[in-house]
Amino acid sequence: MLDYKSYLKNYNGEPLRLMEVCGSHTAAISHCGIVSLLSPKIKLISGPGCPVCVTVSSYIDRLVALSMEPNQVVVSFGDLLRVKGSGKNLNDAKAEGGQVQMVYSPMDTLKLAVAEPAKTFIFAAIGFETTTPVYALLLEEAQNKGIHNIKLLTSLKTMPQVIDWVCGNESGINGFIAPGHVSVITGSDIYQSIANRYHIPFAVAGFEAEQILLAIYALVRRHGKGEVMNLYPSVVTSVGNQSAQQVVSRYFTPCDASWRGMGAIQGSGMQLRPEYERFDAGSENLTEDYSANPNCRCARVLTGAISPRQCPLFGKVCNPQSPQGACMVSTEGSCYQYYVNRRE
Repeated sequence: MLDYKSYLKNYNGEPLRLMEVCGSHTAAISHCGIVSLLSPKIKLISGPGCPVCVTVSSYIDRLVALSMEPNQVVVSFGDLLRVKGSGKNLNDAKAEGGQVQMVYSPMDTLKLAVAEPAKTFIFAAIGFETTTPVYALLLEEAQNKGIHNIKLLTSLKTMPQVIDWVCGNESGINGFIAPGHVSVITGSDIYQSIANRYHIPFAVAGFEAEQILLAIYALVRRHGKGEVMNLYPSVVTSVGNQSAQQVVSRYFTPCDASWRGMGAIQGSGMQLRPEYERFDAGSENLTEDYSANPNCRCARVLTGAISPRQCPLFGKVCNPQSPQGACMVSTEGSCYQYYVNRRE
């Protein structure tokens, strides 16, 4: 029986660049020291799988503006509060009198809205296929309970289209560790057309060190093959969670979306259906992206064009205590993970 760990450590074949798309995979790879277990000829690249990181600055600017309006409260996860738009972040807005509320779940917005019916609570709805069903359930619950003072500002993204963009614009990726959490919802078959088009293997993986190493081994062994390998069958199926897909399609429809570092990608987002526009807080035309620090290279890090350590700000003026870009703010951001785990 082949020792796959020894194989990966001593691999001496063609140099390979493998991309982990999911921010949770980036965190696990960094925390577990996976890179130290691989041959120098196997290079892992962090991709655009951190939802906070890929959100453009004009979206943050809109949130900041909404928080300053009378009787409007922006509700958000904690990591988004520190991401700067073109100038300010939500923490800055709060310090200047803006109404900003941090929560741990979108469903917490229901209690806030019931407690203060005179205010409109706007949830900062960012994320991928994993979190979009929760936003749909939030709206469904609000309707069922007759709660009318909840809205969403959406910046929802879908994975296959951005992976396709990376394949077409960032040459040299030889395989993908497909996002495990997203694949639970979408199913593994969703990557097959991309695998066929670019003759690149995909390995759907869990988040334990052993699972990630097995996925890397599978990608190395199937180099050049347009295959999708589901190595996380305990929770991922070929077709995904169809109940979650149905509730999403009830409230949302595909649209073009803007990504930090990549611009607009056709069909890569989700927006509220026309019949539910009353829940929208003004999500259209949020396409501009300006870095608060012009020397920040977060946009290039997200596409795998450079590693975090190649950014001139990394570890100098940019660190988790003083982040200059979104990739250093979020715990799923590649810059943050490279910094705290000293990943090379």
